[in-house]
Amino acid sequence: MPTPVLAPVSPLSIGPHTVQPPVVLAPMAGITNAPFRTLCREFSGGKGLFVSEMITTRALVERNEKTMQLIHFDATEKPRSIQLYGVDPATVGKAVRMIAEEGLADHIDLNFGCPVPKVTRKGGGSALPFKRNLLRAILREAVSGAGDLPVTMKMRKGIDDDHITYLDAGRIAVEEGVTAIALHGRTAAQHYGGTADWDAIARLKEHVPEIPVLGNGDIWSAEDAVRMVRETGCDGVVVGRGCLGRPWLFGDLVAAFEGREPEAYARPTLREVADVMVRHATLLGEWIGDEARGVIDFRKHVAWYLKGFAVGSEMRKRLAITSALSELRSGLDELDLDQAWPATGADGPRGRTSGNNRVVLPDGWLKDPYDCAGVSEDAELDTSGG
Repeated sequence: MPTPVLAPVSPLSIGPHTVQPPVVLAPMAGITNAPFRTLCREFSGGKGLFVSEMITTRALVERNEKTMQLIHFDATEKPRSIQLYGVDPATVGKAVRMIAEEGLADHIDLNFGCPVPKVTRKGGGSALPFKRNLLRAILREAVSGAGDLPVTMKMRKGIDDDHITYLDAGRIAVEEGVTAIALHGRTAAQHYGGTADWDAIARLKEHVPEIPVLGNGDIWSAEDAVRMVRETGCDGVVVGRGCLGRPWLFGDLVAAFEGREPEAYARPTLREVADVMVRHATLLGEWIGDEARGVIDFRKHVAWYLKGFAVGSEMRKRLAITSALSELRSGLDELDLDQAWPATGADGPRGRTSGNNRVVLPDGWLKDPYDCAGVSEDAELDTSGG
């Protein structure tokens, strides 16, 4: 039975910016670039907040060419939202001041949630909040350097079940002037496996009533978003893997948070999905400046868009190796495009599901939660995105 509609909820305030309904696109490396954000915004009617993929502070300060492309926003994107990753407080401070002084964005989000080894082995992402003093130093530099720009943060519960950090991190964030917190209800060790702990989101909301708390994890549908808000009391939702191959999910989320009935939710035919696929690939080619490279970059999205539809394995493989828009379009036109949205298989989990991973950390990282010795600008990654 569908979840009953949610009464219209309060807008989310991110500094001077009002996000209504309180729905945020999670930063995802290699995914939430300008073309994908454009699609999500179009389906939402321009409502919500759409965050860039992860930008490395060192690469930004050094004006790395790829990084400077990743922070390009369409003229219609308001507010412009950048997510930063950094380990060294001084470098983070330089990057934030650069954004503020050069007017590169309207909102800065800090990444303390990424669980991938290339990030955690440097002490970054979901590993960093374990070092309380380092977290405080980074937040202090970011908030002071941002001027009038609001600074938010996204984090996980902790490194693993023996090293839970989110309540301490939440309190530090409030004390240092962070505007809002998003919590993914998993540890770094869980990666994307198992079930997100929504109870932790509720506990964080109770622990830091001074600022908005957003929930993240296992939102696969508008009904899930409604249920998360009801069960946790959070102020909004952050949606990541649930929108892979489904940018129209943001239209569903807007409908749900505006109190409309589930009948308002999108159930596109395969023909409509195919049209979105071609548009997505086209936007990527225009953004990159090369049609073939755009279609090649689009390949990773093919399986997500076609999930649940009756498409043979050989055709799926063929579509996943295309390198021209005409080739992609002609392949899609060979399908039974009159297929309705699948009753089963198309909704639900998608993307990475691995879990119970050993978290790769710097040597001795867990010995002392307050000692920050050995953390320096050398720990900064020099490239952004995926």
